[in-house]
Amino acid sequence: MSPATANPIEPSARRAGIFALAAILLLDLVPGWVYGIVVPVAAMLLLSRPPGWPRFEHRDLVAIATIFAAVVISFRVAFVGFGTERVAGLFIAFAVGLVIGVAGPVVYTVAVRRRPIAELGLRVRPAGPVLAWAGAFALAQGAITLWGYDLPAPVDWVPLLAMSVVVGFFEAVFFRGFVQERLEASAGPAVGVIGAAAVYSAYHLGFGMPAGEMLFLFGLGVTYAMAFRTARSILVLWPLLTPLGAFYNNLEAGDLAGELPWASIAGFADVAVVMGLFLLWGRRRSRRMASAAEGRPRRGSQPRERSTA
Repeated sequence: MSPATANPIEPSARRAGIFALAAILLLDLVPGWVYGIVVPVAAMLLLSRPPGWPRFEHRDLVAIATIFAAVVISFRVAFVGFGTERVAGLFIAFAVGLVIGVAGPVVYTVAVRRRPIAELGLRVRPAGPVLAWAGAFALAQGAITLWGYDLPAPVDWVPLLAMSVVVGFFEAVFFRGFVQERLEASAGPAVGVIGAAAVYSAYHLGFGMPAGEMLFLFGLGVTYAMAFRTARSILVLWPLLTPLGAFYNNLEAGDLAGELPWASIAGFADVAVVMGLFLLWGRRRSRRMASAAEGRPRRGSQPRERSTA
């Protein structure tokens, strides 16, 4: 049974949202290493913990590990192997990792588990909570990052924004809709939130990040995981919350500002199209499975006798 259809979740969506809002605002108040410790510990205290050792679905763990390894290797090749000196190779390897991170969960969910694509958080309903929480999180994020921020020349930030939107979609689908939902379905909310945050932090090995920054990203991953729990929809996180945060961080770091040409926008658009094709395939297959299930006779029912007249 998926978390979306299970019994009422602890903590409630409202408590998870308040926690996420407070954690977002805390970003501007404490050092990164403190954030990486305080937020996960607070989440563990808030979330209900299952008794005894958690029980995992083994095929889910294999799928998570396989897709995660493919993504990290692709990113490592892109940012450490090619680097900014060989932009074509960097972009191709980066694009491959992004597509794998979306296509892998879609194929596994729909073709292997034979479950609807909506279980990846690809749902709009309940529309009210989705829009309300998405707006609240975006306002909090914007208030501590981009409010009053002097943007550089358009060529220095527009391609970065395009990259942030595409990467943000990959992160929302893979880490929240896939990893968090699968871990939480089998091992409970605490394992789902902390496990997804740990995987989110560890994937930055592909960017060659030091351990100190990854500790902060662990705390940030917990924040995003708690935000996702408010409505079980990636639209709570994307296209506003996580892309805004990544966009601001890229501007502040300055590593890629001015390094991405205008043409890179077309490249990210191509990646988005490929992702969209996999989503379209998953949606159509989900509908066919639903139609087949509706047409299947109920268990225990007797088939109708054919008329001999």
